[in-house]
Amino acid sequence: MKASFERREFPLEHPFTISRGTQQTAGNVVVRVEDDDGNVGVGGAAPSPHYGETAATVEAVLPDLLAVVERADDPHALARIETGMREVVSDNPAARAAVSIACHDLAAKRADLPLYRYWGLDAANSLDTSYTIGIDDEETMREKTAEAVDAGYGTLKVKLGTSRDEQLLSAVREAAPDATIRVDANEAWTPKEAVRNIEWLADYGVEFVEQPVPAENREGLKYVYERSPLPIAADESCVVASDIPDIADRCDIANLKLMKTGGLREAKRLVHAARAHGLEVMCGCMIESNASIAAACHLAPLLDYADLDGSLLLAADDFEGVPMPAGRVDLQAVDRPGTGVREA
Repeated sequence: MKASFERREFPLEHPFTISRGTQQTAGNVVVRVEDDDGNVGVGGAAPSPHYGETAATVEAVLPDLLAVVERADDPHALARIETGMREVVSDNPAARAAVSIACHDLAAKRADLPLYRYWGLDAANSLDTSYTIGIDDEETMREKTAEAVDAGYGTLKVKLGTSRDEQLLSAVREAAPDATIRVDANEAWTPKEAVRNIEWLADYGVEFVEQPVPAENREGLKYVYERSPLPIAADESCVVASDIPDIADRCDIANLKLMKTGGLREAKRLVHAARAHGLEVMCGCMIESNASIAAACHLAPLLDYADLDGSLLLAADDFEGVPMPAGRVDLQAVDRPGTGVREA
């Protein structure tokens, strides 16, 4: 087998703001793994500085990670490859995820099956993805919401974490009176602020609240969970499967991301660990292309909620992935083996 990678810079359709800052482009790194028969698996890394990664750090470690793949010389040796990657690079989960995705894409292509069928999953158990409305002024958020509703998105995720949170949420609800709304504070509130805010969020019919307090404040998360009238989802507090026991009595929903777990096998382990602890599961994403989003979509049959709109926020994507008409993850429409990704 042989492998390669390249950096891609994707402009966003609109500047995207959360409580930690604003971005206008998404720096992704695309990985390709090719077997001796010419089959090519594609994966993508969407690194987050919040987790200590950039496109440059991904590029720095990929030669070591891809050397593991080339030494394995077996596209189906997925367990051996992911174990080997962790041994040579213990951090850098987005870089490891890109290689994991490419290897899974290649293995499923060699089996001539879509990835969900390679895993034995039922495509009928599909989900709607939420569409994210980033922080902005009230009028802009109202306009973005109206555009999303007009495009057919019935589930919206609203970023909050400002001194104007109720005004912003009110503008979104006004523009989308019938939409399902989820709120993500991205660690912006103190525990007491969170409880106060969640009380009025409930009045707006919000479905659940994601990561209301800083990830390191586990007791604060428990404080909110025990007093919240709405379900609580853990995102930054939930990185890999071994985090599940620590958050199981502090939230209702575990939110996994491939760029946090470091690979598809660890993502599935996290799902099973969460189920064993009585939690619901959501799969989220960074702002990333279909080179990685396509793989995450194949987890949909295992999930309760999906937040897989990363490629939808790009001005243009170099890759096509799993069809998502009006935000519905449509695995039954995947007519190509592997993750379904291909150059646009």
